[in-house]
Amino acid sequence: TLWGEVYSIENTSSIDLSSRGLTGSIPSEIGKLINLTYLDLYYNQLTGSIPSEIENLTNLTYLDLSMNDLTGSIPSEIGNLTNLTYLDLRENQLTGSIPSEMGNLTNLTSLDLFYNGLTGSIPSEIGNLTNLRVLDLARNQLTGSIPSEIGNLTNLTILTLSRNQLTGIIPNEICNLEVQIIQVSLRANQLCPPYPSCLTEFIIGEQDTSDCY
Repeated sequence: TLWGEVYSIENTSSIDLSSRGLTGSIPSEIGKLINLTYLDLYYNQLTGSIPSEIENLTNLTYLDLSMNDLTGSIPSEIGNLTNLTYLDLRENQLTGSIPSEMGNLTNLTSLDLFYNGLTGSIPSEIGNLTNLRVLDLARNQLTGSIPSEIGNLTNLTILTLSRNQLTGIIPNEICNLEVQIIQVSLRANQLCPPYPSCLTEFIIGEQDTSDCY
C-alpha cells in the first residue's frame, strides 16, 4: 500500500500523497515519522479521526489534511506542532470545538478550517497567532462572540468568519486590522449592531438580528 511505502522511508522529511485516492484512516503509526517537515494528504477519501500521535511530528512546518472525510474533533495535541507555518483542515467533517491549544502555534501564517462542523466559540488564544496572514473559519457552526483578541492579528490579509452562528457585538478591536484593504467577511451570522465604523456594509453583510436587543 501507499502507507507501506511511506513507512519504508524511515527518515523521510517530506510526504506528498495528495490526490492519490487514499481510503481508510490515518494510522496512528504516522507519529513515528518524527523527521517529517512536510505532510500533504490533500484531496483523498480518508476517514476516521486525526490521530493524537500527530503530536510527535514536532518538526512539521506544513500540514494539509484538507478535502477528505475526516471526522471527530481536532486533537488538542496539535498544539504541540509549534513549528507549523501552514495548517489546512478545510472541507472535512470535523466536529467539536477549536482547541485553545492552537494558540501555541505562533509561527502559523495560514489557518484554514473552512466548511466543517465545528462548534463552540472561537478561543481567545487565537489572538496569539500574530503571524497569521490567512484565517478562514467560515461555514461551521461556531457560536459565541468574536473575541476582542482578533485585533492582535495585524498581519492578516484574509479573515473569513461568515456562515456561522456567531452572536453579540463585533469588537472594536477588529479596526486594528487594515479592514479596508484586506479581504474580510462576517456575513450570515447573528452579530448585533451597532457595528464598528471601520466596517463596510459589504463586510458585515446580512445578519440575523432577531435576538439582538
